[in-house]
Amino acid sequence: MTDDVVLASAKAARENAHAPYSKFLVGAALRTPDGQLFQGCNVENIAYPEGTCAEAGAIAAMCCAGGREIAEITVVADSPAPVPPCGGCRQKIAEFAGNDVVVTMATMEGKTLSMTVGDLLPGRFSEEHMEKA
Repeated sequence: MTDDVVLASAKAARENAHAPYSKFLVGAALRTPDGQLFQGCNVENIAYPEGTCAEAGAIAAMCCAGGREIAEITVVADSPAPVPPCGGCRQKIAEFAGNDVVVTMATMEGKTLSMTVGDLLPGRFSEEHMEKA
């Protein structure tokens, strides 16, 4: 289960989403090991699909502040069921989080689903693939 502060932060970020085309507002918040919180929201663009996901925005904010490790991340949307991160965001999350880090997906009505990064992205592409034999 996600930390209530992280969930509230994701919900607040969702309110600032720019989604005039899909009307599907998404917010994300992540916590670093030292307790810092970073938020992101989806930002659509008329040149579909050139938008930015909420998770990517939160990760970019963390990196901009010098952070490089995710301890927990929550994604929230107004959906009947918790919405998982897209494939690209799963890889972005995996860049900064270990396999055991919890990703919580939540609805505005309070439904949640929590999975580890390893469960969301088995067989992820990693730095090991970049090593030359």
